[in-house]
Amino acid sequence: MSDASEVNPVPAKPQAPHALDALTGGAFSAATSGERAARIRDWLATEPASGQLQEVFKELSARDKGAARAVRERLNEIRRAKEQEAIAAEWAEKAQALLTAPKLNIADAMAWQRDAAKAGAPLSREPLSLLKLQLADRVRVIEDLQHRVQVQREAAVLLAQRIEVFSTKPWRDALAALEPLRTDVARWQEQARELTGDACWASVDMRFPPLLDASRSQLLVVWDAFQPALAQATAAAEDAAAPLPPVPVWADELRAARGLPAEPAHAPKPKVAPEVLEKAVQTVREALATLEKETAEGHGKASVGAAAALRAVLKQHGRHIDNALEQQVHSALVAAGELEGWQRWSADQLREDLVAQAEALLERPEGQALGGRKMQETLRRLREQWKQADQGGAPNHALWKRFDTACNTAHKVVEVWLEKLRTEAAGHKARRLALIEELSVWAQAHAASGDWKATHRALQQFAERWREGGHVGEKLFAELQPLWKQAMDLAAAPLEAAQKESLARRQALVEEAAALGAAPTLRIDAIKALQQRWQAEAQTVALERRQEQKLWDAFRKPIDEAFSRKSAQRERALTELTAHDRMVLDASKALEAANASGDTQRIRTALQALEAALRGQSQAAEQARSDEPAQAQPSPNATEAEASDTAPDTVPENAGAGAATADAPKAAQRPVRAVRGDDRPGMKKDAPAAPGRGARPGEWRDARAGDRDASRGPRAAGRGDERNARGQRPAPEERAPRLGDTAFRAQREAMENAQLALKKLAAQAHGEALTQLLTAWEKRDAAQVPATQDLGGRVPPAVRSAWVQALSCAPQGDASEALLRLEMAAEAPTPAEHIAARRMLQLQLLTRRNDPAPAQTWGQDAARVLASASDAGSARRLQGALKTLLRK
Repeated sequence: MSDASEVNPVPAKPQAPHALDALTGGAFSAATSGERAARIRDWLATEPASGQLQEVFKELSARDKGAARAVRERLNEIRRAKEQEAIAAEWAEKAQALLTAPKLNIADAMAWQRDAAKAGAPLSREPLSLLKLQLADRVRVIEDLQHRVQVQREAAVLLAQRIEVFSTKPWRDALAALEPLRTDVARWQEQARELTGDACWASVDMRFPPLLDASRSQLLVVWDAFQPALAQATAAAEDAAAPLPPVPVWADELRAARGLPAEPAHAPKPKVAPEVLEKAVQTVREALATLEKETAEGHGKASVGAAAALRAVLKQHGRHIDNALEQQVHSALVAAGELEGWQRWSADQLREDLVAQAEALLERPEGQALGGRKMQETLRRLREQWKQADQGGAPNHALWKRFDTACNTAHKVVEVWLEKLRTEAAGHKARRLALIEELSVWAQAHAASGDWKATHRALQQFAERWREGGHVGEKLFAELQPLWKQAMDLAAAPLEAAQKESLARRQALVEEAAALGAAPTLRIDAIKALQQRWQAEAQTVALERRQEQKLWDAFRKPIDEAFSRKSAQRERALTELTAHDRMVLDASKALEAANASGDTQRIRTALQALEAALRGQSQAAEQARSDEPAQAQPSPNATEAEASDTAPDTVPENAGAGAATADAPKAAQRPVRAVRGDDRPGMKKDAPAAPGRGARPGEWRDARAGDRDASRGPRAAGRGDERNARGQRPAPEERAPRLGDTAFRAQREAMENAQLALKKLAAQAHGEALTQLLTAWEKRDAAQVPATQDLGGRVPPAVRSAWVQALSCAPQGDASEALLRLEMAAEAPTPAEHIAARRMLQLQLLTRRNDPAPAQTWGQDAARVLASASDAGSARRLQGALKTLLRK
């Protein structure tokens, strides 16, 4: 059997090569996209024709867009190059037209460069770069000519002034300067001819040639008059019969040389009437003011008419005005002429700018397009600016047609927006009418409702919905607003009636509050009840926020004033000092001074004096008697209330009452408001304790002991001799008067500071005593051991004697165990190297049950340490232990 297949496979037909494959170097038959892109780049390096690029791009873009991208970019470059060439040719033609024109306007040359840059013309490449330089040179030449015209004008004025000056000097000086003047005049005329003969003279602004011609005419008039007058003066000097020159100075000089008398003064000109002069000046000034106003505002058309009117007035009244006014007139006319030429150029520039803005409204980038309102405002603004431009110069119909077409095209956006607004306004109108109907239905349904707060809240919600109902036109809003107000008034009528009644009730509450606040006695319960009534009324009916706040302020004001008066009276009563308060304050100040001194004995003495002042009712009474001897003094057995009432500095309950007069038998008594002490049964001074089980343990024991003692009979004098004949204890010492707030705070602060100062001084003394003891151990000097009083109450005299004896001998023994016992007694930490020894000692002490503990023998242990030799480590351990033991 053969392994060959029974069916013979059909051989694949070879794929025909693409028609453009040979042109592109096999780009269409390449296997991968990268190979196609590489072959396309190689083919583009051969600079193929535009038609071939178009054909290859059309076929390749359907197969491989990535490879076709390079072809598309080359086509775009060619298209841009063609566009650039077309634009360059167009603007080159315009530049050539400007250069070949017999008259070049400087504004047109500047506008060419600006407009070419806006249009995207390649100004940096030939031929535009060369044309730009040629136009700049041409403009520079024209500007130089205009500047030279102004220079020539000034030179002509100066030269004429020189000639006129020589007419005021002797004729011989003028004759000497004749040749230099003739040379200067000839040179000026030659320079003027050079200006007018320049090739660019036709491009000079129209106002400069008249200036040059006027200067030439004025100079030649003066020069032509000067030369004949000087020649006539020379001839008159040589021939006495020759006529005198027309120059007065020269004629007088020659007349004097001939010996003739001076010529009499000319007859004065006939005087003009003052009213004629005044009218002429006023008319000229009015025309001048009109021209200056129009020129300052830049109105080209109006300034032309005003200049013509001023020239007409000047022809009629020019001979009646002075030189200053005439100079102002000429300056204004020159400025008006300059404005006229400038207005024509600037108006066209402004119009072209407006046309560019109007055409750019619909060419904005994506996402930056103007909305309807913004577009409408922009178009309105552009049209207003066009009207202003038309007022400053002659109209330009070609630019107006372009501008109007662009504005009409852009206005389509505004029309779409306006249509949208009309649709929205119709919806807003329907929504507002539905809201009015809903309000009317709600008002009928809730006409009898008594929940005024809910009604007020619902009406506010309706008003908020009306405000948010959307924008409608002014005319439509004027129609809907009365309907809304009518429905709102009907719905709010019950609430307004309830608010009116609530307002009357609240005003009545305000009057009650004023009466309570003005009462001499402040009734807290009545004020609370009144405030509760106000809160209930406020929670029932809601008023307008501002009105409700105003009523609440009027209601609260008299009550606040009453409480303020009561607080002021209370503060005034607390700030007034009695004699006892003054004594306590003086003692507190003395204690503070002692605290600042740092003397322990002085502090203790001042502290005892303060405590005596606090307890000493007799001292206070003595001070009161010394201050006011005429005042009645309380008896020794008087109660606390009586002692308080008879104090000289007491204040009666009514702060407004006056002080007692000198002849009154007794001062007004002040009841005791609070007494520091215990007022339980048996604690009062004037009431003995009740017998029986109800008394305190100490009291029934005393009573029982008294009965027992009474049955036993009187005791001998001794321990119980303080009891009286009835077996009862005498009355306790009289309590001092109650301190005021100022005195109480002063004495408490002084005592706290004294305690802190004593503690600080005690700690300081303790540290000094411990330092002296360690110094005595180091120097083995028993005389430096501190006294028993300095060491404190923890060191009895026997222990100090043992310490002195240990320091009196030579160092002996080992103090390691004694130091461990001291640290154990003080519960102080032990250095790391001695921790094991301390633990061993603790175990040993546990086995010695009958031996005293280290806390009981720390004095003897310290003596053993002092008997040993001193070193730095042992001194630190001893100091740490004694620092704690001397304080316990």
